[in-house]
Amino acid sequence: MSNLLAAPLMNYVMLSAVMFFVGVAGVIVRRNPLITLMSIELMFNAANLLFVAYARAWLNNAGHIFAFLVITVAAAEAAIGLAIIVVAFRASDNVDVDEASALRG
Repeated sequence: MSNLLAAPLMNYVMLSAVMFFVGVAGVIVRRNPLITLMSIELMFNAANLLFVAYARAWLNNAGHIFAFLVITVAAAEAAIGLAIIVVAFRASDNVDVDEASALRG
């Protein structure tokens, strides 16, 4: 009964590919650091969608475990990345990542 409502695996793959390439376009096209962080999070979520979809298709829990690990890494990356962005761009009016010379050592 539950297989009647299940979407084919190819739908998940296509949705994940679209999400990933929207994230890649956000990293490449937009130069705002917050948009870049959100685009990286979108790419992480696209990978999580594939992990969970293939774990469900192959009846294996390893994909769920990897998705959980990716979520924890993404949360840490967002917190640390946002803190670095706030510190680096607090004194400047320009928030362009190409002109972030404050991070050079």
